[in-house]
Amino acid sequence: MRITNRFLGALALAASVALMATGCTGGAASPAPAGGSGSADAPLETIDVNFGYIGDFNGTSLLAVAEDQGIWAKHGLAVNPVVFTNGPLQIQAMGTGDLDFGYIGPGAVWLPASGKATMVMINSLGQADRVIAQPGITKIEDLKGKNVAVPEGTSGDMILTLALEEAGMTKSDVTVIPMDPAAVVTAFGSGQVDAAGLWYPAIGTLKKQVPDLVELAQNSDFEDQMAFPSSFVAGPDVIEKNPEMAERVVAALKEANQWRYDNTDETIELVAKFLALDVETVKADAANVKLMSTTELETLSTDGTAETWLTAMNDYFTDSGKLDATALEPSAYYDSALFTGAGK
Repeated sequence: MRITNRFLGALALAASVALMATGCTGGAASPAPAGGSGSADAPLETIDVNFGYIGDFNGTSLLAVAEDQGIWAKHGLAVNPVVFTNGPLQIQAMGTGDLDFGYIGPGAVWLPASGKATMVMINSLGQADRVIAQPGITKIEDLKGKNVAVPEGTSGDMILTLALEEAGMTKSDVTVIPMDPAAVVTAFGSGQVDAAGLWYPAIGTLKKQVPDLVELAQNSDFEDQMAFPSSFVAGPDVIEKNPEMAERVVAALKEANQWRYDNTDETIELVAKFLALDVETVKADAANVKLMSTTELETLSTDGTAETWLTAMNDYFTDSGKLDATALEPSAYYDSALFTGAGK
């Protein structure tokens, strides 16, 4: 499967205004077998994979590790990483066949729950989302009637909705202005909007422009209601049409995840190199992420914990109007059997 020139042109334009971009490309495959794939006596046939990611620690780290440590190649994969500004755009690309796998934050979970992708692995728990406001605004209630920028269908949208609900408000009490993340940074930094639903590291960038900006709400304010899992997803027909690709990709992600967990400082350096950023910026971003070992993720995927997280997400998206009665149950859109079995 190859990305079309027309689609790549659109991506290049998006990447030019994105907060971060990468010049890294996928490596060639090598003969070592991976888990249950192939045999010890014969090299694996290389499988090409188009893999979407977001240019931050959460969305980039496993791809950076897999490339640097030769994990893609070990599993017979030639991965073409393609940068996006958010999860919904990646799932849109999967729908047109231009992308095989991708990364989404918690704010995009409603899309797999709508049947538009299959979740294949929980990545981490995020703590990077905030509702931010211009100096002088001190509480959510102060946003009534004000302009609030937010990338729709993202975790920034999600944190804004939760914060408004806790304050006894809805989006109808504010003027929501949909923007992509880079545009939110520009609009907030120039004082064109009063507030925003956004995340780190973009907020870190904004603090250099508006050092007195106010953080009105964050993920930890809602820990008693839900977790905020980011995840990796496959295109709607990838697993059915190419189960070997799916098994190899998930096995590689599991291996990269364990390496990241065991070598977090080194992973931060790899992400900084991958995204052409300074290490301190990536380190600050990584501080907003809860990582879990691969064994822990397997346990959470089989003991009901992950299903509880996703059920809470389904309830939230139903209440907020993103999902209706046709929404899938978590067991129907998270392929936990693929995740736990891959590489064994």
